[in-house]
Amino acid sequence: MSAGEDEIELKFLCEPADLAVVLAAAPHGETYEKALVSTYYDTPQGDLRKARISLRIREGGGKRVQTLKRGDGFAREEHEQAITTDGLDLGFPALKDALPPAKRKTLSPIFTVRVIRRQRTFDFGGSSIELAVDEGEVQAGERVRRISEVELELKGGDCRPMFDLARELSRTAPLYLSFDGKATQGQGLIDGSDRSPRRHDKAPLARGLTAAGAFQAIARNTLVQIAANGVVLREADSVEAVHQLRVAVRRLRSAVSTFSDVADDDHAEAIKAELKWLAGACDEARDLDVFAESAAALVDPTLDLSALAPVVEAARARAHAKACAAVASGRFRDLVLDTTAWVETGAWLSMGGKAHAKRRDMDADRFAAKALDRRRKRLLKLAADLKGVDDQARHDARIAAKKLRYAAEAFAPLFDADAKPFIKSVKQLQEELGALNDAAVAAELVARLRLKGAALAAARTLLTAREAAKPKSVKGAVKAMERLAGSPAFWVI
Repeated sequence: MSAGEDEIELKFLCEPADLAVVLAAAPHGETYEKALVSTYYDTPQGDLRKARISLRIREGGGKRVQTLKRGDGFAREEHEQAITTDGLDLGFPALKDALPPAKRKTLSPIFTVRVIRRQRTFDFGGSSIELAVDEGEVQAGERVRRISEVELELKGGDCRPMFDLARELSRTAPLYLSFDGKATQGQGLIDGSDRSPRRHDKAPLARGLTAAGAFQAIARNTLVQIAANGVVLREADSVEAVHQLRVAVRRLRSAVSTFSDVADDDHAEAIKAELKWLAGACDEARDLDVFAESAAALVDPTLDLSALAPVVEAARARAHAKACAAVASGRFRDLVLDTTAWVETGAWLSMGGKAHAKRRDMDADRFAAKALDRRRKRLLKLAADLKGVDDQARHDARIAAKKLRYAAEAFAPLFDADAKPFIKSVKQLQEELGALNDAAVAAELVARLRLKGAALAAARTLLTAREAAKPKSVKGAVKAMERLAGSPAFWVI
């Protein structure tokens, strides 16, 4: 591959026993097998990882190749060159662009990946595609993790056939789309985060992007988080992973809504429906987790919740089992793949006349300013009288605050002004309204649990305590709204 060329790739996790099944189902072609050993490098301070860069030397087939990749997800910038030296070539142009001389001198091996790769290249749907199945391990110090992956890399032509092929292969074996390369897996082994819940990471937005490009960057960012938390939950239940999965889905749904004038085609409604399903699969588990956490946080010696606790825990177990089953399902696999295909190749990227193209090609900062104005006005309208409205109206205001916060956090890099004060004020309002919503949800949960006897009495006592705290929360929400109304917009162009 020539220096600086984008690597366009789909990576899937699967069971080792299914690798042969996938190979058998793929288009025919000559299959090559080779042992690959890749040594990854970084500075002691992790400068490359912080910059979303991976650097490796790969040995296999009698060759040594030094490769630098920048970015993550579906398309990454890739630079590579054959080398004959034992160590790194510190004069590698891409490496010189990534690190100053003093930093390059501190680069050292951090982990190793060893795999047996079977690969073939073929034409499919008019495109040239390379299929590779890897089985082996990544080792960082004394920690080792198995690798069992299928990769589809576009070698030439349009990328749509690659998604079509991925759908065909997914019908022969459970393939879970993953955006974590081997570099990410190795780095996770180093710091112990390889199977930790994946928190939100800022989308790499920068000036010069179009509105369409900004949507793709934000959507890719959420899909990485969705897929990664799916991996965690397929291995073991996790309260935090359910929460982070739900947050990622909500961020993506909010982005689809914010960019509805741009990313809108015949497939958009189906995408939104499936995202709503996934969020719904996590809702009950999250609501019960918050209920249990809130009950545990109440410091009142007169409250005896001992009869209620086991009933709530049993309900939590059932709800978490539902969430874990969702991310292990074929429906989840299809959702992640189809949404990725829609984001990268959807009809919305080329359909419509001049008006649609104008919206799609609008500068991202101009689009963001208009979207943030619209979100802010809606929130100001919905939260104008938080004291005098009912729970549903305050819930609507909370959702509007959440969407404004998501948009503000995503768009902040596009503007010079400091967005932190504004985002902080929105977050404070969201938290106050969240406390009020938790109290309303608690009453609904108690009704659904169909409690009896001592458990019902304990729940009623708890709800009474929550109701007594409501005026204080309403007062806090009103004050937070006043602060927000007085916060200047950071998105002035």
